[in-house]
Amino acid sequence: MPTITVQQKTLEMLLELQGLTHNIEEIQDKLPLLGTDIDSCDADQLVIEIFPDRPDLLSAETLSHSMRSYLHDDYTKPNLNINTGDVVFHVDSELSNIRPIILGAVVKGVHTGSNDEEIDIFIKGLMEHQEKLHFALGGGRKKVSIGVHDLETISPPFRVKACEPDTRFIPLAMDEEMSLSEILEKHPKGMEYADLLEGMDKFPVIFDSDDKVLSFPPIINGSHTTVSNTTKNFLIDVTGWDRRACETALSLICLQLTARNGVIESVTVNNCKGEAEIQPSGKSNIVEVPMRLLPEIIGINLSEEEIRVSLQRMGMSLIEITQIGDDYPDSPEKMSMPEKGGKIAIVEVPNWRFDILHPIDIIEDIIIGHGYENLPSSKPTSSMTGVPRVDHNMRRRLRESLQGLGFTQIQSLTLSNDADQFENMRWTANHEVTRITNPITIDHTLLRHHLLPGILRLLSKNKHNELPHSVYELGTVVRDHKNKNRVAFITAEKSGGFAAVRGRIQAMMQDLGASFDADSKMFAEISAIEDGEGPWLAGRSAKIEINGVHVGCFGEIDPTISEIFELSVPLNGAEFDVDLLLEVLGDPV
Repeated sequence: MPTITVQQKTLEMLLELQGLTHNIEEIQDKLPLLGTDIDSCDADQLVIEIFPDRPDLLSAETLSHSMRSYLHDDYTKPNLNINTGDVVFHVDSELSNIRPIILGAVVKGVHTGSNDEEIDIFIKGLMEHQEKLHFALGGGRKKVSIGVHDLETISPPFRVKACEPDTRFIPLAMDEEMSLSEILEKHPKGMEYADLLEGMDKFPVIFDSDDKVLSFPPIINGSHTTVSNTTKNFLIDVTGWDRRACETALSLICLQLTARNGVIESVTVNNCKGEAEIQPSGKSNIVEVPMRLLPEIIGINLSEEEIRVSLQRMGMSLIEITQIGDDYPDSPEKMSMPEKGGKIAIVEVPNWRFDILHPIDIIEDIIIGHGYENLPSSKPTSSMTGVPRVDHNMRRRLRESLQGLGFTQIQSLTLSNDADQFENMRWTANHEVTRITNPITIDHTLLRHHLLPGILRLLSKNKHNELPHSVYELGTVVRDHKNKNRVAFITAEKSGGFAAVRGRIQAMMQDLGASFDADSKMFAEISAIEDGEGPWLAGRSAKIEINGVHVGCFGEIDPTISEIFELSVPLNGAEFDVDLLLEVLGDPV
């Protein structure tokens, strides 16, 4: 999970700007319910882990914004207050195939701090917030990249152009001009993110009216626009490929700055399609929540006022709860369609809540806002008594028997392939094979029919260890698209051969209640296997039948099979059908 470090005095200052107090005990007690986990806390700072689905909490400012409503019942609007600005971005049409989404905003009058130390903490927090959003929303800057500039060092209007690789400017952290191609080859940030522009003949660059370079997205800003200790007015540019992620990132940077009393001004973006957009929109999203979900999920109905208060504590707003009429449109695009005649809650959700994807997410926030401690307790309505598996005793006896014989239990991969399962082992697929529709590797194309191939693969990875190796697996295979239980073992040893494996089989059968006495009720009989049937060495293998039912095979592994799996030591083993053993022998207890 991403982690943020928040200075206690910074949090105190941010809350004081809103006339609120800083209560560390309450923060430690209740903040984890908001989507965080406090890793450590002392008199100087809080180290907080943020759940990956809450990118809106990745800075001290946006965290304090959420805390205001959640901990202090200080209602925060689910939208941004935006004044009309006069800054314009002109975007060339060529950007449609290079980096088509260009957004911007201006924030003025930001309270960055009262002294150099506080200002340094703010600037560091602003840069860290950008990088965390690049990771959480931007997929490593591929979908979203953010640039923050000192507005006083640049001159609008701005132009976003598709430039040749020889275009030159002084990038951040450098003293001399570099071409775009040189930045991608030599600058640390250029080398780190060069793959995002791979295969492009031209690159996106943002210029001001004096033809000075603001930014080379998604790589690096120009050096002259760097945010400094005197910066109070900011220009934000956001570029990328994912509109929702870009709009969320822009809103969160604006929210961070408005938490410090900044005032947002809109920017007009003449995009690559020739359309004029006013950014940021600042508008909230409207989500319709079927009210039947509340009792279905939490078991109780809440009053309209309780729902309103709960949503306000989570930074949302309840517009109304209304009855569904017969004219309510049916649409497969609507999330969780309500029943005709039922009720829906119309909820206003901040557009920076990137985690709200479905009405069920609103229900979760209502529960958090209401308080888990305020939910009624109830007893289970169904019996929760555990019932043992039908084959529990059989599986236990198998494990005890094999471990008593010196075997170590392992678990191999359930996914396998035709070569390992059938061709290499000389087995025929006598049952329907369950295949993977879109396998990501040729080694994992189907669900296994046998356990022995997986054990052989495991032994081949451990051939550097000293002999002997004795391992077994009690696991599941899939035949005719149904789960089946099997048990298999292999011993890699320099001596032993067929006599050794036969002795192990006899001991295992006796532990399960079978006998090699022809007069026994559970008569286990050993008989030969035809040559070439399975991975067994000719004349050195056999099958086991109990009361005439074939339950498994054992013997020495043919060296030609061992070589396929890159094993050069003598091997012997067995594989049995656990379901048939249970059917024939019954419960061994």
